[in-house]
Amino acid sequence: VQLVESGGGLVRPGGSLILSCAASGFTFEDYAIGWFRQAPGKEREGVSCISDSQGISYYTDSAKDRFAIPSDNAKNTVYLEMNSLKPDDTAVYYCAAVHLAKFGRIYSNTYLGAYEYDYWGQGTQVTVSS
Repeated sequence: VQLVESGGGLVRPGGSLILSCAASGFTFEDYAIGWFRQAPGKEREGVSCISDSQGISYYTDSAKDRFAIPSDNAKNTVYLEMNSLKPDDTAVYYCAAVHLAKFGRIYSNTYLGAYEYDYWGQGTQVTVSS
């Protein structure tokens, strides 16, 4: 099982980035994908999550109106499109996968139910700075 994030980097305030999460080693259609982030000295927090098959995409307050989470099932890839980036968005961003049997119950929980996710990527650094 692999989840590989890419697309992180340094961007100026107000700029945009698109992160990718490429999944392999499991049946992609049976899982939902979530994006999380962790800044230095802070707890990991949920950002957004999606299940195409259940028709659910969800954004935490930190992501609403600025981020989008499209998916490409043909490529087993989920993206995080980030716009109007702020210095507070600086963090390591992780994607993770959770089985659909759990997703409907947890997706709107605090931290998007991070502790119930089954697989995690290694993370990609996003730095927002002038």
